[in-house]
Amino acid sequence: MRIAVFSDVHGNRLALEAVLESIAREQPDAIVNLGDVASGPVDPRGTLDLLRARPEILTIRGNHERNLLERSPKQLGKVDRLAHAVMTACDRDWMAAFPGRAEPAAGVLAVHGAPGDDRRYLLETVEPSGLREGTDEEITTRLGDDAGRYALYLCGHTHLQREWTLADGGLVVNPGSVGWPAFSDDDPFPHRVEAGSPHARYTTVISTPAGWSAAPHQVEYDHEAAAVLAEAASRPDIARALRTGRV
Repeated sequence: MRIAVFSDVHGNRLALEAVLESIAREQPDAIVNLGDVASGPVDPRGTLDLLRARPEILTIRGNHERNLLERSPKQLGKVDRLAHAVMTACDRDWMAAFPGRAEPAAGVLAVHGAPGDDRRYLLETVEPSGLREGTDEEITTRLGDDAGRYALYLCGHTHLQREWTLADGGLVVNPGSVGWPAFSDDDPFPHRVEAGSPHARYTTVISTPAGWSAAPHQVEYDHEAAAVLAEAASRPDIARALRTGRV
């Protein structure tokens, strides 16, 4: 079985179009979107229209979908307000149907962040000195009661394309971000997350007799056009990230 997995589009329709074209050439058996769909400055309306026209794609609820559904506009951050401004009642109903977790195939768990916490990094650890790769013990602890129950765990949220094989043989895959390759955050300590290039990213996971394997993809697209749209939406910081993959 082949599953194409993507995450963290963040309103970047241009990057999403390129990723979906690449996925179509892969001819996977299923497509899974790990959430954070529209909250971003490039083209949130176009992103919503594109994904709503693809009902065969399983979409997991991300923390930004939860924000849009649960908070008032005054409580939203900048990128969420951009999505809120263009959303319709039908968009909200569509988002409300996203599951917080799903099993797209036998032995496979898909979440946005970590099981039970859509804002928790699964494969990375934030310390006062910054971001680092998590350890097997840390990742297993974050999996909680789901540890050992699945052969494959799919997660997003950190925008970093990575895979990790657990001590018990389980594989954890983050497909990276389709539409926002770098950001900074202060929670729980100031840190940077940088993919290092402007590519749109996704990963294909393949079941084999020996278990699951991952094939990461980095897709070129017109990131300069996306950056110009971000600047027009008064987000020069995101425009820089789109051009460079750096904060």
